[in-house]
Amino acid sequence: MASFLKSLFGGKTNAEEEKQKKETKNFEILKFDGLRAQRIGRVDYAVKCFTEALLIREDFETMNYLSSLYIRLGETQQARDLLKRMTKLEPDLPATYLVLANLCYIEEKYEEMEQYATQGIRLKADDPVAHYLLGKSRHCQKDPIGAVAHLTQALSLKEDYTDALLARGEILLEMKQLHEAREDIDTILGTDPEHEAAILLRGNWHEAAGAPEAAETDYRQLIALNPFNESAYIILSRMFAEKKEIEKAIDILDEAIEFNPGSATLYHRHGELRLLHGDKEGSAEDSKKALELNADALGSISGQFNNQPASSNVLGSLG
Repeated sequence: MASFLKSLFGGKTNAEEEKQKKETKNFEILKFDGLRAQRIGRVDYAVKCFTEALLIREDFETMNYLSSLYIRLGETQQARDLLKRMTKLEPDLPATYLVLANLCYIEEKYEEMEQYATQGIRLKADDPVAHYLLGKSRHCQKDPIGAVAHLTQALSLKEDYTDALLARGEILLEMKQLHEAREDIDTILGTDPEHEAAILLRGNWHEAAGAPEAAETDYRQLIALNPFNESAYIILSRMFAEKKEIEKAIDILDEAIEFNPGSATLYHRHGELRLLHGDKEGSAEDSKKALELNADALGSISGQFNNQPASSNVLGSLG
């Protein structure tokens, strides 16, 4: 009787165990293949493998790999959905919330960004990145005082936090706090004299301080360091245009286009200046070229840092 019962119920148990073993094996194969594909640059196949693996098992590590790939591909919505699932599996891991905050920044969802950054602080109050992200979210929500407070908190936790110094310097400049803004700029350049964003911000500072010649020197220094930096060319051409030196402004953008022939923004600005100069045919050609390159890339570049990417040590794999 005992052997009969064992064979009756044992057969069912063995079938379930075999099914679980098969699922585990398939999951591990898919996960391994995804990692191997990722290492050799087959991102599309890696995404497929990780996605199929997650249909078998909700695995935090695999979700982390897949979310990182989505971020690389610019698929922010898919990455965000996956990271939300990760917070349910590991609700006390602050790094996940910080990646979510960064993605919300990219998607301009600033209130949601604030929520995730705040959650990161709740879980790890001494994390400078969380305070930095909260400061960025407050800035984007038109709260400069709150933004400066949180960025200052980030810097109290990490004195050499360049992203926080840069962001605070930008906001202080917007607030016309020139002395304090210059201190942050000089702190960055004291450590890294060729920091491009800081040089650009120093140029903005010189303009605000009524020193256009010094500003021009900064923008030309930036171009010398990196001839592919569109912002420096655009701001420099704008300065000449404001002085009614349209030919000089056009010449600056001619140079910019030589280094950046695929920039719709440069062609758009070039066309505007040629129209001001009376060259309607040339302006029309530039406008057509800009639209051919990218109709969505014709946004304004002011030389400020309102769209400065959040800290690079957050965005990506949680490791």
